[in-house]
Amino acid sequence: MNRLTIIGNLTRDPEQRTTTTGSTVCTFTVAVNRRSRRDAQGNQPEADFFRVSAWNQLGDTCARYLAKGRKVAVVGPVSVHTYQGSDGQTRASLEVMANDVEFLSPRGEMEGDSGYAAPAAAAPVAPAEPASVGFTAVETDELPF
Repeated sequence: MNRLTIIGNLTRDPEQRTTTTGSTVCTFTVAVNRRSRRDAQGNQPEADFFRVSAWNQLGDTCARYLAKGRKVAVVGPVSVHTYQGSDGQTRASLEVMANDVEFLSPRGEMEGDSGYAAPAAAAPVAPAEPASVGFTAVETDELPF
């Protein structure tokens, strides 16, 4: 069984395109921090980067609501692709074909061009009525306790 679950942040805005057969695909990269490991300077945690492809309706939803910096959980099979880097070194890239994408960032967090709509402005609140309206004054001497 080949099934990977990752939780991380998008490194850039997703890109959506349509194939020659009419299917849509949305691609984005997720950075997953490693636990308790720091870079050589001890500043940033080390991270692994996964390319993610989401197809058809899932891809449309990802393209609409995700943006750089958003936190997501992605589940799907992983594959390794090798390529020749510009320096002549052979490199590997991990790609996940998303079966499920869970949006983990709250709607109000990092708003901007992310596709999330800002909450509508609240209607003005009418001034509150005095607290005594609807109540009858009672003498404390009349209370049985």
